Amino acid sequence: MRLNQNMNKIQDNNVVIYVFLTIILLLVIVLCYLVYLLIQSGKAKKNVEEKFYLLEMKVNDLQLETLESKLNPHLFKNILNSIQSHAYQTYFALDKLANVLDYILYESQKKFVTPKEEIEFALNLIEINKIKVSPLFELKVKTKINEGEMLYEQRLLAPLISIDLIENAFKHADLQSADAFISVLFEFKDNCFFLTVSNKISDKKALKKERSGIGANTLEQRLKIIYKNQFKLDKFIENDIYIAHLKINLLEYKTQMLTAGR
Repeated sequence: MRLNQNMNKIQDNNVVIYVFLTIILLLVIVLCYLVYLLIQSGKAKKNVEEKFYLLEMKVNDLQLETLESKLNPHLFKNILNSIQSHAYQTYFALDKLANVLDYILYESQKKFVTPKEEIEFALNLIEINKIKVSPLFELKVKTKINEGEMLYEQRLLAPLISIDLIENAFKHADLQSADAFISVLFEFKDNCFFLTVSNKISDKKALKKERSGIGANTLEQRLKIIYKNQFKLDKFIENDIYIAHLKINLLEYKTQMLTAGR
């Protein structure tokens, strides 16, 4: 009798252990399945994010191609107009013209150029635009460049990014006024590219029209697509002087690109 009771207890204990182990096994299986689902969900999410990123890049590239296709013919037209209307002066700027055309034809096809290359191009472009104005016209061009900056000769700057502000100044400067002027300042410091352009204007209405035109819109759209929130573009009028100031933080942009794995 006592032996039977002991056997029953052992059997009961075995059943409890069996049930307990079964529950643990089921919990382990469920846990493994949940981990598997989580991993698959993470992979799916990563795949979706990668596809979205690639799609976004394609859309951005298409937008940039569209904007640049408008930009280059516009720039060529302006340069040719300058040359044709002042043909007798062009031999003074032939080397500048050759450099500008080479830059537009070859360097501008690249996604990025160095700040050094873009500034040299812009200075040559200004020399060509000088053909349009009287030798007595006050044209001030300054550069404040820290050439020791690590990003000064790295390809991080969108090509032709400086031309809209410069050409806008020549287009709307009050060339007939005795106190007319155009001032262009290039700066590179703290791994940031700065461009400040100011000029005396003759007609605020003409300026408003230009600000809503192809050049102004193209610049802002390109900046937003490429640099997102790593740039700042300010435009304002003060005492009939139009001032445009562009800042692009190339260090933050490079950090953002590296983080995104581009």
